[in-house]
Amino acid sequence: MTRPSVVLVAPIDDGRYAHGAQRGRAIERLGCDLTTVNVIERRGPFSLFRSRDLRHRLEQAIVTARPDLVLVVGVPELDLSMVESLKRRGGRWVNWFPDDMRTVTSAAELAGPFDAIYAAGSDVAARLAELLGREVRLLPLACDPSIYRPQKARDQQYRANVVFCGSASLRRESLLQHVVEFGLAIWGDGWRSTGLKDYCRGEATRTEDFVRAYSGATVALNIHHTAELSRTPEAYCNQRCFELGALGVLQVVDRRTDLEQWFSINDEVLVFDDALRLRRIVEDALQDLTAVERIASAGRERVLAEHTYMHRLRELLRNELSWEAGGSGPAGAAGEVEQSAS
Repeated sequence: MTRPSVVLVAPIDDGRYAHGAQRGRAIERLGCDLTTVNVIERRGPFSLFRSRDLRHRLEQAIVTARPDLVLVVGVPELDLSMVESLKRRGGRWVNWFPDDMRTVTSAAELAGPFDAIYAAGSDVAARLAELLGREVRLLPLACDPSIYRPQKARDQQYRANVVFCGSASLRRESLLQHVVEFGLAIWGDGWRSTGLKDYCRGEATRTEDFVRAYSGATVALNIHHTAELSRTPEAYCNQRCFELGALGVLQVVDRRTDLEQWFSINDEVLVFDDALRLRRIVEDALQDLTAVERIASAGRERVLAEHTYMHRLRELLRNELSWEAGGSGPAGAAGEVEQSAS
């Protein structure tokens, strides 16, 4: 097969859904002909109108591109009847479920017609497989190192000892209050109405702001939405796990059982199980900047070697189309890494 035709169906913007474009860029760098259908391009106030518009745009894309692969990532609007109808026009249909356990049941309700299903966490994959009675492959999230790359914080607004960037929640607030004395800066929605409002420097809704906020950190905190620390940790690792690694900052993250598959604990990332451990890690890190730099550099090396979107999409293309990136596109992840150095 030469130059597979791929239709990517995903939400895309410059904030929460910026990863849609990053995945598409990886597909193109691997030498595929890409057609993108952005599901939030024309969203209206009513789901019915949104679904009707999505069906029309997706049908037009399939007719024009005649894809070998239709890759759907995070699109709950794409219902069963729509997939079943459009599949008749050909192409292999694949759903890559990028979310955690919170929406796994609703995802299973829509996954039936797909030829193959992937999930970003081993716990999510296992639960989907149980609900569907079929194989679900594990394909973790990743990042685009041409966007998430080390940079110096030139604006003092983006410089802080300890940084967390993400939406407010009771769990996150309860943990972050234990590290305020170390020079905490928070970015994200909802923080100005919490007890930590004085530490909020902005919303950081754009990818550019997110990168600047974390790039100015000595210690970068990653606290997942789900899993109480007193219970068995969830497996799923969020997008931030890989982005912080690529940025070359010290990542301190709540324990996830999948994390040991992707990083070397203590050598490439630091992990906490409770608020006391979080506080100790932050305090120790700020007193040993040599160790901070060593661990951060090792984390970045691991991401560049194994966890870019070119790694993920190459694996998916190999599995679904028996196609290897080569001649007409950048070989391997090298193209992506070279872009990150520019």
